[in-house]
Amino acid sequence: MALGPEHPGRLRGVGAGVSPRQYFNLPKPQRVSFDDRLKDSLRVLLQEETKKMEAKARKEALRMEARTKQLVEAEREHFLSQLSQLIPNFDPSMLKPRISQSPKNPMSDKASCSGGDVRSLHLEDDTAKMGKHQPDEEKEEEKRDEEKEEEKEKEDEEKHDDKVIEVGAYSNMEALSSLKTLCRFVDTTLLPEDKTLQFTIDKEVFGGERDTFLLPEDITQFAGMEEIGATVLAVYMRYLHDVLKQANMCSMVGFIDPATVSANSGTITERSRLVAARLQKTDGEQLFMMPYNPGRHWILLIVRAKKETVYFLDPLPGHRVVDEEAKNIVNSALKIYNTHIARAGRKNVIWKTLSGTPKQPSNVECGYYVMRFMRDIIMDPSLGFENKYAKGNQEASYPQEAIDEVRNEWAEFVFQIIKQGNY
Repeated sequence: MALGPEHPGRLRGVGAGVSPRQYFNLPKPQRVSFDDRLKDSLRVLLQEETKKMEAKARKEALRMEARTKQLVEAEREHFLSQLSQLIPNFDPSMLKPRISQSPKNPMSDKASCSGGDVRSLHLEDDTAKMGKHQPDEEKEEEKRDEEKEEEKEKEDEEKHDDKVIEVGAYSNMEALSSLKTLCRFVDTTLLPEDKTLQFTIDKEVFGGERDTFLLPEDITQFAGMEEIGATVLAVYMRYLHDVLKQANMCSMVGFIDPATVSANSGTITERSRLVAARLQKTDGEQLFMMPYNPGRHWILLIVRAKKETVYFLDPLPGHRVVDEEAKNIVNSALKIYNTHIARAGRKNVIWKTLSGTPKQPSNVECGYYVMRFMRDIIMDPSLGFENKYAKGNQEASYPQEAIDEVRNEWAEFVFQIIKQGNY
């Protein structure tokens, strides 16, 4: 204050005209123009957008490849049916095994290459070229009939031995009529018009209204007993909600959307909050079914918030343990729920492994088994699943009829949506 006001740009005691930058030898500040900053920002933005577009293009290419294969198979089926109408006594099965042979069954090649009809056609062609005629046409006709019967028996044996359904060869596959109807709808409507099935799942099902999309490949993969995704499970849970509604059991059982909680759906914190939000919309007495996929495998978790208990059902055989990520999600969700209802809660959540569930026979049925688990649980008004699936109770596989029952329910529910035009 004694020295008086400071003069900007001057340094005291060294004379006028000497600035702090000159005296202390400070570096000259680098000025970046607005244009340069704009260019850098645009360059970063362009790189990010390029990565997104490349990822989207790769995904679309894979999707189009799958659709092309399905469309080709459908066109072949249509062509064979036209040949049957135009050519008398034409047997489409003579050519179908070549088209629809399954890579999962190498013996199917044998059935498609040794047919008697193929040899008969070659014999007739050679005879016609040489200008010769068979002396006894009736005997030749009888021979061909016998060869056809043998070929038919071989095909029937092959179908019995090989239960694998190949996507696209719908008329050959051992599928339910409801699934065949859906596959024909895929071939005639969805694929030619590049459409998907879109409909709304009511907020009562998962606690919030949301749209869902069924792709053509979702339907054909389900028909072929291949691996299924969260959308297929969500659609079946929508159907089960209607079953609960008719039985007045909605206050006892609820569902958690598998698409929002499984791996790669967000951070553990985000998924925990979604589960907690679902639990908070009830009085806590409900048990919640939560299909969870830690990575290429479906399990079922049943959450009882009021009792702070979680049940773990895994269709894979052997001593299975709960995925740590799933544990963290549910444990955190229950802590949030306890805070919401102002309850201290347990120190540790109780986790119970119900190892007495039916076990899947191979590595693709887990999603179908989880669907069947949920169905069996809600079909028991007493909800006595804990004793039913206790260790050592039913470790054998489900019969195929039990799995086909849920597949038929799923297909009929989807077809009902199609008929109503709500998509």
